Amino acid sequence: MTSVVSPPRTIRIGSRKSQLALVQTYWVQEQLQKSFPDIPFEVHTMSTQGDKILDVALAKIGDKGLFTKELEVGMLSLEIDFAVHSLKDLPTRLPEGLVLAAITERENPADALVVHEKHKDKQVDTLPEGAVIGTSSLRRLAQLRHHFPHFTFKDVRGNLNTRMAKLDAGEYDALILAVAGLERLGMGDRVHQILPQEVSLHAVGQGALGIECRADDTELLSLLKCIEHPQTRDRCLAERAFLRDLEGGCQVPIGVNTEIDGINLILTGIVASVDGQKVVKDTVIGTAAHAEQLGTELAQRMRKQGAQEILEEIFTVIQRG
Repeated sequence: MTSVVSPPRTIRIGSRKSQLALVQTYWVQEQLQKSFPDIPFEVHTMSTQGDKILDVALAKIGDKGLFTKELEVGMLSLEIDFAVHSLKDLPTRLPEGLVLAAITERENPADALVVHEKHKDKQVDTLPEGAVIGTSSLRRLAQLRHHFPHFTFKDVRGNLNTRMAKLDAGEYDALILAVAGLERLGMGDRVHQILPQEVSLHAVGQGALGIECRADDTELLSLLKCIEHPQTRDRCLAERAFLRDLEGGCQVPIGVNTEIDGINLILTGIVASVDGQKVVKDTVIGTAAHAEQLGTELAQRMRKQGAQEILEEIFTVIQRG
C-alpha cells in the first residue's frame, strides 16, 4: 500500500505595497526560504490607510494601526499567515488573537540628516537660520525644535523617492529620515549626517522588523523563531513596554535609545512637547532578561517627572485637530 505524502503548507506573507515594505518583506521571505527550502513562502501585498492618505499630517489622522490594520484583518480572516512590519509602525497593543512572533536584527536605528546639494558643507548645527526642515514625525519635530528653534519645520509625506524628489527640487533645505530605511533602499549615500542621540533619540523599534502572526498558529510561530535576534528583541521589548505604559502611539514625541552591556540593558527615554519647550529625559539600567519591566519602570519614573502632563497636552491638541 502506497502512503500519500501531503504537500507542505504554503505560507502567505502579508506586506504593504511600498517599495521599502517590499524590500523588507522579500528579505524575510529569503531568510525563511533558506532555512526551510521545502516550504513555499508567497508574498501578498495590501494597501493600508497610511499608504492611501498622503495629504494629511500623520498626527491628525489617528495613527494607531495606520500602517498595520488591513494586514491584521488579513491574518484574522486567514487571507495571509503573517505580516512583516517596520517595528516602529506596529502598535504596542495588538488585536486579540495576534502576537509579535519575532523581531529581526536591527539596522542602525538612528535618524539621518539628508540635505539639499547647496548645504553639502553643512551639519545640522550649522544650517542657516530659517532653514526649511522636512519631517512627518512629531518625535523628530519636538526634539529638533528643542535644539534648533531657529529652523522652519514643514510636514513631508509620500514614499522615500517622493520625499527625495521634493528635497532635490528645493522645497526643503533638509529632511530628517531613518538611516535604516535609506540603507535598505540603497540610498545610504544620501545620509549626510547621522544625528547624535543627544540631538534626536530614535523611535521605538526603529531599524528592526516585527513579524506578527496568529497566536494559535504554533507551527508558524516555531518557524519564525529562526529569524529572531535575541539582543534586538530585548532592546525592542524594553522600548515597546516604555511606550505602551505611556500610552503613546508612533505619532507622539517619545524617543528612546537602548544598549546592551553584557547582561545589562541601558534604556534612555525622552518625552518632549511639540514646541520643544518642555523635555523630560531619564535612563534606567537593569538585566536584559527583565527588559519589559525596565521599560515600565522608566515610564513610571518619567511620568512622575512631568511626562504625563506633556502627553496630555499633546493629545488635547491632536483631538482638537
